[in-house]
Amino acid sequence: SFWGPVEIERNDEVHNGDAVFRGTSVPVATMIESLEAGVSLDDFLDNFPTVKREQAIEILEFFKNSLELLKRREESNVPVT
Repeated sequence: SFWGPVEIERNDEVHNGDAVFRGTSVPVATMIESLEAGVSLDDFLDNFPTVKREQAIEILEFFKNSLELLKRREESNVPVT
């Protein structure tokens, strides 16, 4: 979706409004931090069984597409706002 992955939701009552995987209380940041620490996606999903593989992939694809968009904007010298 335009405003971000449909698999992300925020709720002030869940992790102080941090972005979580839709239908879970697992923060998206937990996945990113796990991947940064060298944990495989499969291991992350095993550790957080309420997160579906499709959700994780959709969010990673969103981040990838966001980086590609930023790169195109930088290449065309268009300020990012």
